[in-house]
Amino acid sequence: MNRDLLDDERLSEALSGLSGWEARDAKLHKTFAFADFVAAFSWMTRVADEAERLCHHPDWSNVYNRVEVSLWTHDRGGITALDLALARFMNEAFEA
Repeated sequence: MNRDLLDDERLSEALSGLSGWEARDAKLHKTFAFADFVAAFSWMTRVADEAERLCHHPDWSNVYNRVEVSLWTHDRGGITALDLALARFMNEAFEA
């Protein structure tokens, strides 16, 4: 997968198709809210499997039913296609 940093135009275009995500401080951010802790943790487990497959791990925190996520490609110092792929997966897993 392409690990080049996204320029502003490409990032803006990608964000238009990623519900709830915003770019701030060279990272993608979103807060997911679930029915309860078990639902949040189940989602995190599903996402963890995909993150491991991609070898790309989120910066996230969980408090009860809420999971706050920040994505960026650490070694590139910003947002790449890898971040977009994981963000899409997170949205799909959330909506499933």
